[in-house]
Amino acid sequence: MTSRRPSLRVERALLREGHRLLAGMDEVGRGALAGPVSVGVVVIDESTRTVPQGVKDSKLLSQQARERMVPKVRRWAVDHAVGHASAAEIDELGIMACLRLAGTRALAGLSVVPDLVILDGNHDWLTDPSRAGLLGLVGDGPATPPVTTMIKADLRCSSVAAASVLAKVERDGIITGYGEQYPVYGWAGNKGYSAPDHLAALDEHGSCELHRRSWRRFAQEGITAQQAEGLAAEVGAVASIEEVEGETVLVEVVEELA
Repeated sequence: MTSRRPSLRVERALLREGHRLLAGMDEVGRGALAGPVSVGVVVIDESTRTVPQGVKDSKLLSQQARERMVPKVRRWAVDHAVGHASAAEIDELGIMACLRLAGTRALAGLSVVPDLVILDGNHDWLTDPSRAGLLGLVGDGPATPPVTTMIKADLRCSSVAAASVLAKVERDGIITGYGEQYPVYGWAGNKGYSAPDHLAALDEHGSCELHRRSWRRFAQEGITAQQAEGLAAEVGAVASIEEVEGETVLVEVVEELA
């Protein structure tokens, strides 16, 4: 069955509930082996018209189509931004903390403060658990706006689909630029994901500082394949595990299940 195009139906309902500024948010690069994880945010209000024709989840668009959409989305949105967290930060802090970091950087790049954030998936990775509820009123720095999660929001909500397009195009540009420094990994084509050419280059040349080195081999940390899959499930991902020369190797972390 042909998938329905995203619309503003959900956003309009939330606006009628009293939210003045709504932000659609989505991440890209969660499952990559190299480069940043990136989070896009697009803000709309009651005056926002129908999304430009052709906007949908970035994974369903060709690279050329995504790039053509970017200026249209920027003109359409009340405000927009993209935030990033580097591979080094992912190694230091973990992927969930870096999703939050990239998301808060994206929010900081806005000139307005959303009343509500629509987050794709079924897990709120944006809100810092230590600052949830009343604790957020006494912590340092600005509080994260309230969040509502929605499975397949990138397929249902125009604001979330638009955010995914902005994040995908910006992250692709970053990793392609890195590929000029490290051409052996083929990042212009595989964008840092676990494509066969990328894995072959890692086998031949090893990793560089732009790889998420903490993700390479769970076995080195004494973690079994079953535990690796469990850890991946906790962050809404799928771990692809293989036995290579007697070692348990994390081959791939696929994008979220939702």
